[in-house]
Amino acid sequence: MQERTDKIALAIVISIFALILFDLMGLIIKHLSPRYSAAELSAYRNLFGLVPSVIALWLNATWRRGGRSLRIRQWKLAAARGIAVTFAQLMFYISLGLMAFATTTTISYSTALFTTALAYPLLRERVGLVRWSAVALGFVGVVMIMRPGSESFSWYMLLPLGASALYAYSGVVARLIDPDVPTALFNLYSSVFAAVGSFLLALSVSRFTPIASLNDLGFIVLMGMFGGSAVLCLVVSFRMTEPSNLAPFSYFGIPIAFVLGWVFFDEAPIDDLLPGALLIVLAGLLIIYREQRLGHAARVAKRADRSRREGKL
Repeated sequence: MQERTDKIALAIVISIFALILFDLMGLIIKHLSPRYSAAELSAYRNLFGLVPSVIALWLNATWRRGGRSLRIRQWKLAAARGIAVTFAQLMFYISLGLMAFATTTTISYSTALFTTALAYPLLRERVGLVRWSAVALGFVGVVMIMRPGSESFSWYMLLPLGASALYAYSGVVARLIDPDVPTALFNLYSSVFAAVGSFLLALSVSRFTPIASLNDLGFIVLMGMFGGSAVLCLVVSFRMTEPSNLAPFSYFGIPIAFVLGWVFFDEAPIDDLLPGALLIVLAGLLIIYREQRLGHAARVAKRADRSRREGKL
């Protein structure tokens, strides 16, 4: 029992480290945005982010035991996920260049709400009143942050919301892969399609800007490595324990983003974020709590069914 507790604690630490890496990636994107387009930065992030994706696959024991095959039946599903990530990144990166860092990050945490909303049409998963109420509560929080109709509202506030919807789609789609396909292999496929898609998108909307300095090149490499390493850390943490044990800690990213935005860009949009951010967090935690209860009930029912079958033998 102690060993399991220690493993969960380590998984939580790794997942929080992933949040820090994601936020550091966002800081670099915001820093580089005045000189490079969002499409360019997305392309660079996906290119250098392939390195941790390859490492994640190489370290995957299931893939190595299975003969190290690189073929998957659902490559079209991986392509759809990669394309969704391409456009999600484009919208999120544009918003990072136009909005306060903490505000963009906080709105992006509506991903959990979109994930719940997409669960029924894509997975045919029953979504009850509690989770729909949480979705409604979370979107009230988003509206309070965006303040449509006020002087502070602008169309680009919709960008992180659109990015969240596409990120949620990519997460839900990942649950449709065949059980025997290693997550790392599917993630690598998606990453390759995202890299190709982001480069084509960058070439179609603008030419690549010459990298101004070695300093900028270093930031670009770090951006990709931070993003790819964050994904790798999340893969590792989710393999160590159940997602429900980690999900509540994902909201640590909001105060982390606020502190980083304040330190590096002298932004402190606390009046814009409250109380909307609290409603988003509350809604997310309510969804997590409900999923934990449903998961626990399903495990209890499964154990009871197994006991009945064993009793008949």
